[in-house]
Amino acid sequence: MDGGMVGLRLASAVAVPLLKKLVRRGEPGAGLAEGPVRIGSLLVVGPERDAVRAGELRKPVAELVDRAARAAGPHEAPDAEVRAELTEALLRSLAALGELEMDDVQAVSLGPEELARRVRRPADLSAAAYALYEPVLLAVCTHLVDHFTRRSTFVARTLVEQTRQARALVERLDILAERLPSRTAADAAFEERYARWVIDTHDHVTIHGIDVGDRWPLDDAYLSLETTTTGHDHGGGEGDLGGPRAAPQRAETALRDLDRALLRGGAGSGKTTLVQWLAVLAARQRGGAGALDLRLAGRVPLVLPLRRLTRRGASLPRPVDIPAAIDCPHSPPEGWVERVLNAGRGLLLVDGIDEVPESERGDVRQWLVSLVRAFPGCLWLVTARPSAVRHDWLADVGFGDLSLAPMSGTDTETFVRRWHTAARLPEQSAGDLLDELHRRPDLSRLATNPLMCGLICALHHTRHGYLPRGREALYQAALQMLLERRDQERRVRAGIELDAATQILLLQRLAYWLIRNERAEMEREDAVDVLADALPGMPALADTAEAPQLYRFLLERSGLLREPADGVVDFVHRTFQDFLAAKAAIEARDIPWLVRQAHKDQFEDVIRMAVAHGRPAERDRLLRQLVKRGDTVQRHRIRLHLLAVACLEHAAELSPEVRDLVRERARQYVPPRCKEEAEALAQAGPIILDLLPGPEGLTEEEQVATVQTVTSLGGTDHALSVLRRHRATPAVAQQLAFAWHLFDSDRYYEDVVKHLPPSGLTWWSKNRRMGELSAGLSGTRGMTDLSYIAPHQIAAFLNEHAVDALDLRGTEGVSLRSLRGATSLTTLFLCERSSLLDFETLRDLNLDTLFMEQLGTGRFTEQVFTGLPGLTELTQLLFANDVPLRSLDELPTPSKLHTLRLPDNPPHLCGIEALAGLGSLIMWGMERTLTSDELRAVASLPRLDYLSLSIREVLTFAQEGLSLPTVKRASLLKRMDSAPAANVSAVAEVFPQLESLHFGYGLYPEDLSPLRDLPRLRSVRCSAPHPGTGLPEGVEFSAPPAPRY
Repeated sequence: MDGGMVGLRLASAVAVPLLKKLVRRGEPGAGLAEGPVRIGSLLVVGPERDAVRAGELRKPVAELVDRAARAAGPHEAPDAEVRAELTEALLRSLAALGELEMDDVQAVSLGPEELARRVRRPADLSAAAYALYEPVLLAVCTHLVDHFTRRSTFVARTLVEQTRQARALVERLDILAERLPSRTAADAAFEERYARWVIDTHDHVTIHGIDVGDRWPLDDAYLSLETTTTGHDHGGGEGDLGGPRAAPQRAETALRDLDRALLRGGAGSGKTTLVQWLAVLAARQRGGAGALDLRLAGRVPLVLPLRRLTRRGASLPRPVDIPAAIDCPHSPPEGWVERVLNAGRGLLLVDGIDEVPESERGDVRQWLVSLVRAFPGCLWLVTARPSAVRHDWLADVGFGDLSLAPMSGTDTETFVRRWHTAARLPEQSAGDLLDELHRRPDLSRLATNPLMCGLICALHHTRHGYLPRGREALYQAALQMLLERRDQERRVRAGIELDAATQILLLQRLAYWLIRNERAEMEREDAVDVLADALPGMPALADTAEAPQLYRFLLERSGLLREPADGVVDFVHRTFQDFLAAKAAIEARDIPWLVRQAHKDQFEDVIRMAVAHGRPAERDRLLRQLVKRGDTVQRHRIRLHLLAVACLEHAAELSPEVRDLVRERARQYVPPRCKEEAEALAQAGPIILDLLPGPEGLTEEEQVATVQTVTSLGGTDHALSVLRRHRATPAVAQQLAFAWHLFDSDRYYEDVVKHLPPSGLTWWSKNRRMGELSAGLSGTRGMTDLSYIAPHQIAAFLNEHAVDALDLRGTEGVSLRSLRGATSLTTLFLCERSSLLDFETLRDLNLDTLFMEQLGTGRFTEQVFTGLPGLTELTQLLFANDVPLRSLDELPTPSKLHTLRLPDNPPHLCGIEALAGLGSLIMWGMERTLTSDELRAVASLPRLDYLSLSIREVLTFAQEGLSLPTVKRASLLKRMDSAPAANVSAVAEVFPQLESLHFGYGLYPEDLSPLRDLPRLRSVRCSAPHPGTGLPEGVEFSAPPAPRY
């Protein structure tokens, strides 16, 4: 049967009846500004409009199949059974069309062949049905693409889209021209070779449990994970709206905001995969117009794994030595690294602070600081485990902190499906595993990072659906799978044969040597010597193999070892090393040595796994000694006691006396009092949930930190049961509102949301169901995601669900025109990536607050600043980062502004006094020093009641002899490049009528006594720990407590 001829014979007369049923009537997109239209909004199929189930398409599809069968010829026409099978298959594929994540312009650009390829294929089609399926689907896609091009607005909108793409290209070329001003031909040629090497080296990950040689393409493997920040109050103050920043952000979104970031995450959380993804993205230079693409345009990635840089006791490299230190096979032109870094083109990805011995981390920090200060224009990402360094380890050189959050349920589902696709396993297998995860909370609690989730996928496949319980059993099963079963099932035979038990004994020796020497890698000759030392105790093995043979076997067949460089060996993941080392330590009865090392963060997982491996008496002994050492060694007391608590979840059997002893010590540290303590407690794992008290008898700070501890542990049933106790506590109501997205939307609504205070809260909806449920709640209702709503339905959805605030900073491709008629909106968040061509649409809304943020290197369109003056009803206008406001004349005229936040590089401020109604001014992020005239203009604002600024500006006001007697409330902030001490005398001089004062995080006023000169002062608040001494009586003082652990 000639499939091509079948497709050609399906003329329009046959396809048109189907298209009439498939395509929606009254299509959206009646204007240029509407932009490309999502396929799902044009068709009657999709997640919310399944016409297939309603039977509307069955008749025309059946007619199409009959016509195709007749076109096949009298001798090759399929029988009725095959026709019915083909009809069902096409109905399912047409339903999948409506789920495609693309718009009509993209569909036309793909062409019918590629569009047909993107449609999800039904499984298990018979050969006879499949022979007709492909040509018939291609014929449908051909007619559908032709229909798109004939729509009245398509050509015009395509021209608009081409214009947008051209503008993005020009913007990218401008950035490249700035970053690549004078590259020599030799530099350019080398960078092409270097980029190919980076891609070849990092554009893959290993799929544990399938094949040793299988490499999973990074594009398929990379899962966008969420990150959180410490959330310290930096002193933005009243009116300084930041939107839903308390909720986690996707890593690539968070990194768009940071030139320097310290990323912390537990073992297997995806830190190294993120480093690889960023390196490959920068090396490919795909030319995308997204904020991250533009941020990386012209950048040169330098991946710096610290375990490799410190190999063989090497000193940390100077810039000129970096290519050799990272084993780059190409020799750069002389001075190339310095030229790249001096030009600010470097993307430096420093991976694995935790893999450096604790005694050497001071040297690593000094090396990093010197490089950052020498090359300030480069981008930096440094990774570590949370136990290795504090969140503020590099804060003094401008590093923001990010922590990888546990995978959400949606993340886990995405990962499981991708894993099964990469492993070429049926969709049903992925569905079975997801069902199992839903049924077993113990299993879903483990599947919250990519490493564990991947192991669970592999075990589910190889063990035919049976999965063990508990982390230790899961690791043990994974080792069995990696060491023995794969070779048996693939009938692999090596020169020698080792069963799994023997391999584990040998690998334990290597792992134990590594932790004994506090190393992540070892020389090949050391590994061979370690194996040789093991042979006398294994006579059966000594008679058949020599140490070099054993080393080669373990390297090639175990799936657990690798040689990252010639002559060097390490474990494929630190988790396996710690697991095996712990087993070796317990079998060697080396408990005293383990306890002596327990204060070191590299040993945290080793100690936990040692408890899991131990027999009841060994567990008792280990935990008793941990507690005893904590009791006697003051400087390590809290860390050791909390580690003992974390071990409880790994102790399947433990004497009641020891369990009570550990829990009693833990009660000394609960409740937590601040965020740092909350993070430390969360590291102990779910066992800590049983020890958290309250809310009765807790201070407000303790209530807040307790809820932070619970939400850090993810959206489990146990966590929900603890949060349920706090739902009537006003101090944590907003925290509980922000945590909604971590849990099942409906259940959290019933158990927590409905019981929170009736007003004053902000609800940020992360999905459609949250948006629907929040419609009946009082307070501010906001949304951060519109991807599931067709553009022409956005305004109606916002009105129907009474959405007050909309954050489009993380959304691309949504035209502001789609907001026309959204009368419920009062607050809008935009960035330069938002589709701002229709900025004049905002005049027709009821906005009183507009927040504009510069997130990347893109630019706001000219139309934005010509349209701002027309937004005369705004009362709050806030610019974040480097929004290019050129003149105060671009502000709304006439102005009702009460609150104004200036961008980091503000226009000249002379004339600001014309904003006579301005009551709140936020200017703390400014990068330039104000002139005397500008200072006087600010001081002359007649109604200025609140001012947020850096301590530098306060000193400048004082030096000019200016005071601001109208200001009753002030927030002061420390700039990154300034000292933490605050000149309180200058504060008293500049604000003589001050009633309320706030010192932002990082600002430490050493002497508060000059504030005695302020007769109206009633309250002082510090965002950092402070004793509050020196204040006059009657002044209320608040500051968070210093973390105890």
